[in-house]
Amino acid sequence: MRTIKDLQEMHSYSMKMKRRGKSIGLVPTMGYLHEGHLSLVEAARKKADLVVVSIFVNPAQFGPGEDFSRYPRDLKRDRKLLNNFEVDVLFLPDAPKMFSGEHQSYVEVEGLSQKMCGRSRPTHFRGVTTVVAKLLNLVSPDYAFFGEKDFQQLLIIKKMVKELNFPVEIIALPTVREFDGLALSSRNQYLNPKQRKAAAVLYQALCLAKKEIENGERNPHKIIAQMRSLLSAAPGVRLDYLVLADPETLIELKKIKRKVLVALAADVGPARLIDNLLVEAK
Repeated sequence: MRTIKDLQEMHSYSMKMKRRGKSIGLVPTMGYLHEGHLSLVEAARKKADLVVVSIFVNPAQFGPGEDFSRYPRDLKRDRKLLNNFEVDVLFLPDAPKMFSGEHQSYVEVEGLSQKMCGRSRPTHFRGVTTVVAKLLNLVSPDYAFFGEKDFQQLLIIKKMVKELNFPVEIIALPTVREFDGLALSSRNQYLNPKQRKAAAVLYQALCLAKKEIENGERNPHKIIAQMRSLLSAAPGVRLDYLVLADPETLIELKKIKRKVLVALAADVGPARLIDNLLVEAK
């Protein structure tokens, strides 16, 4: 596994490989890897000739007072995990060169970025789309792999890629969960045992909604009321948002007619956690 830190070296390597007819799969991460990330690496290995995994804790997607400084980092651990896969390049972009103190250029997908997580994190998705655009430019992948846990992020990146004509295919993989359904996240390590136990209620609330929809309930307000009741009984869980929305526009539904995105975000102890389920109304 080759390690590249210099931005121009990464671009030159990719161009050389593409001239040789090699396809490239990119797995962008912020590190502190878990099985969810590794499922993306595994998919990239099957799809592309070469696999590039980037690790970059992106300062542009953290707002004031958020957890940028304490976000979990363990490069030695991440390298060890990646050595179990046939990763060709570990890309560790140099932070000052990615975002200098004078950085003034950003990519923003309007509309989608203002909904759900965008309400409480107004600059978050601008930071995400900007860093993903930079990574796509530097690596020039044929495929880029993202998890469905970050559904809003996935939707926004797909829209950016389509509208800005990036020559890359975005491939989404299902959320990977722990034994009790909690979605894997690097932030789960913030939780103490009591908080970790309480966090399981997020997936329980999603499953409650799924059951109600599949049993014929079509009123989102009734489903949300039941979910809120379940969540409010869990100690230390502070709900940010809870929506039943159109999975293409993220517009909240007044009546459920077909496929629906059930999504939520909550603070559990010191961790901000998100999760979602796509449910088909039959």
